[in-house]
Amino acid sequence: MLTVSQAARRVGRDPATIRRWIHSGRLRAERVGARHVIKERDLSQAAHSDMLPLPPGWDRMANGDPMPDIVAAVRRARADR
Repeated sequence: MLTVSQAARRVGRDPATIRRWIHSGRLRAERVGARHVIKERDLSQAAHSDMLPLPPGWDRMANGDPMPDIVAAVRRARADR
């Protein structure tokens, strides 16, 4: 079980984002006293559900090469700090 802060660090998001996910019903959490606790499985599902499918043709660049994963590159760069 993870706290909101631990969950936020685990998925590289702000704790406020995790709280919004909980309040909107996107992320299941249990209350223990005044805190929310989150199962790792539920966090994993919620964190990966925000990806929308790409429109047709957007998975390749104009020259036919695969499109780079810009979001992953930014997350790696932030993690290296």
